[in-house]
Amino acid sequence: MFRFHKPLDIVTLFHKAGSPASTRVVTILKQVSANATESATEDQASDHSPQTHPKRARQDFELNITEDPPTADQLQTILEYVSKDRISSIVSGASSVTEGLKKFKESKENFKRPVIVDWNNGKALASDKESEILKMLEQVNGQE
Repeated sequence: MFRFHKPLDIVTLFHKAGSPASTRVVTILKQVSANATESATEDQASDHSPQTHPKRARQDFELNITEDPPTADQLQTILEYVSKDRISSIVSGASSVTEGLKKFKESKENFKRPVIVDWNNGKALASDKESEILKMLEQVNGQE
């Protein structure tokens, strides 16, 4: 008998190379991704939160980092993932999905980076705050 393996969730970072905030997010996401794939033993000098707090452990995910802006369809999905009051954190000056798409069409520069998107779990975040990023990624396991 064989098992079907669940494909890895895909997490995308829309990155801006010259941005210190975006560079911080790259580092955080790479650390979270590495920690999700490693199982530390008790004698290792590392973070043991996956063993001591199994509900907080993030499942493995595929990390995609791109400097390209999203497509219009991707942007619409991203804007639908965030609450209405956070749309302006994704697209400058926008307060609705329609307005965000319009402003993005006018100029791709209206898209603010860094933006992290967890496509499989319907979450998006425009932040470089480690606590917010970790909270978003940990919510995947169903806890708040």
